[in-house]
Amino acid sequence: MAIEFLGLHGINGPLVVIEGLENAAYDELCEIEVEGEKRLGRIIEIYNDKAVIQVFEGTEGMSLGNAHTRLTGHPMEIAVSEKMLGRTFNGVGEPTDGLGEIISDIRLDVNGKPLNPVSREYPRNYIRTGISAIDGLMTLIRGQKLPIFSGNGLPHDELAAQIVTQSSLGDEDENEEFAIVFGAMGVTHDVAEYFKRTFQESGVSEHVAMFVNLANDPVVERLITPKVALTLAEYLAFEKDMHILVILTDMTSYCEALREVSSSKGEIPSRKGYPGYMYSDLASIYERAGIVAGRKGSVTQIPILTMPNDDVTHPIPDLTGYITEGQIVVDRELNGKGVYPPINILPSLSRLMKDGIGAGFTREDHQDVANQLFSSYARAGEARALASVIGEDELSDIDQAYLRFGNAFEHEFVGQDIHDNRNIAKTLDLGWKLLKLLPKSELDRIDTKILEKYYDRDIEV
Repeated sequence: MAIEFLGLHGINGPLVVIEGLENAAYDELCEIEVEGEKRLGRIIEIYNDKAVIQVFEGTEGMSLGNAHTRLTGHPMEIAVSEKMLGRTFNGVGEPTDGLGEIISDIRLDVNGKPLNPVSREYPRNYIRTGISAIDGLMTLIRGQKLPIFSGNGLPHDELAAQIVTQSSLGDEDENEEFAIVFGAMGVTHDVAEYFKRTFQESGVSEHVAMFVNLANDPVVERLITPKVALTLAEYLAFEKDMHILVILTDMTSYCEALREVSSSKGEIPSRKGYPGYMYSDLASIYERAGIVAGRKGSVTQIPILTMPNDDVTHPIPDLTGYITEGQIVVDRELNGKGVYPPINILPSLSRLMKDGIGAGFTREDHQDVANQLFSSYARAGEARALASVIGEDELSDIDQAYLRFGNAFEHEFVGQDIHDNRNIAKTLDLGWKLLKLLPKSELDRIDTKILEKYYDRDIEV
């Protein structure tokens, strides 16, 4: 039975306090009526007979006497259905595309259910993004969480849109169902429209579900958006046997909202003002990726975050790096050179890459080519540093070869057109083409048999 409370005990930012509670529960959903307008909230703290409620739509227009609060007796839930693909929703899962409500008998708790670690399967196979720097050197594996570390003004939105429009399960598993759940937090209207327009023009919008929290939407709504998106992803993956790629942008906006709400609650701040529980809060989102034993589907995550002042030691990228399995670093210097996507491969990695590539997955030479490209590009960086001291003309022939390799690698392998969708064979062949700029004796990271098989081949890219 729902219980209704008249009036409020206190208001502080997006939070309200009511008293006289009995049998209330943490995370319980509340409906607050203010002058005929209904708003949603959830209980985030209980002490004695009082409760602190987060109001999703904000507390504007509320007073201590004009609010009627009703406890629903259950946590926040959303109706889920396969028909949500191709639709656009706000940050709490309400349709914003004018196509009507989602009619479904299945309602799921947005907080998800704890996943028994023993029931997890180790991620295998890869997801092809069509981007050589990612597919070739930091391959995305199904069930992995692989964040993109970017900075303000860098083209991470374009990169996210390209991943959505080009991603597939690769050439071997085209018969399996694949879909994308896209969650945007704190984005501006023009960025939201850019995503919608790009998905529609590329013809992929029918297998994309979008959850968009705009910059002028309530801050508290941002804390719900990734949970709502992941709830749909888990349903499609584990109940409908689909492979789901979840893209969340921008996790920095999420953490800023977390800090703002924590400050409103009067909690003691930790590093740079963020709450001390931010690590476990982020883990509750990132750890909802994976593969469950006995289920055919998978949930793969690409969270995108902008590093304040490009500082990789900032708490948000720092904690994200601890929880996730690698990172893709977007580089400002490469962006200044006109390279797109400006992915710096040296600090980037995919810790699960080795288990989803090679014979039977991509191609037998994949790991060796990736190792050699990493090594050779690092050596090209050393040659550039030396050239800045003594000049290019004074470099040895081998160092000049590495300089040529480094420039070609940045503009031909890492750099590609935003509409260029490369398959894995084209990516690896392009890698071999660039490695031929170096003497064969320099390719010491490649197995001798693979080197003999591929080095002298005629490669057309």
